[in-house]
Amino acid sequence: MLRTLLSGMSLLSFLGCGRAQGPINPVPPVAPFHALQAVGIAGDTVHFAAFKGHTVLLVNTASRCGYTPQYARLQELHQRYKDQGLVVLGFPSNDFLGQEPGSNEEIAGFCKENYGVTFPMMAKVRVKGGGRDPVYEWLTRKDLNGAMDSKVKWNFQKYVVDGEGRLIGVFSPATDPLDPAITGLFGGGK
Repeated sequence: MLRTLLSGMSLLSFLGCGRAQGPINPVPPVAPFHALQAVGIAGDTVHFAAFKGHTVLLVNTASRCGYTPQYARLQELHQRYKDQGLVVLGFPSNDFLGQEPGSNEEIAGFCKENYGVTFPMMAKVRVKGGGRDPVYEWLTRKDLNGAMDSKVKWNFQKYVVDGEGRLIGVFSPATDPLDPAITGLFGGGK
């Protein structure tokens, strides 16, 4: 019985249930967040300098994951808080059990048709291991973000960066995008 309970708890921990970290104290980054750029899902360059003064929620996504329905909540978050300066950025990744096998075009179509996604989606990237995208290098390395080292545990892990380019929150895949712990970071949780 105890062995079964411990095995279950280990599995939940591995899958990232609950909050990974939550809000963290903002510290100046070593490498500037606003100097980063990414490739949009349509192939355009997205310059993060455009996000100065905006809170940014970055999330690695997948179309065939148990957390995929979070696209609806991410879209709701985007709609509800975009006029308050929140930017939601989706980063499709196939790093976890091949749960995002589609092309960028297929991913964009899936997001639009199934969840009405209008927040910016980036081109598919690696979020862990060798060849990790520079944005995820910054998000996961204290020597770049100044705040903390972290690992992307699964699809739909959320990072929050404030308008000054400081990492201020890391949330597990299981955390609802509209959780007050997230929305409170940009004044939306009051």
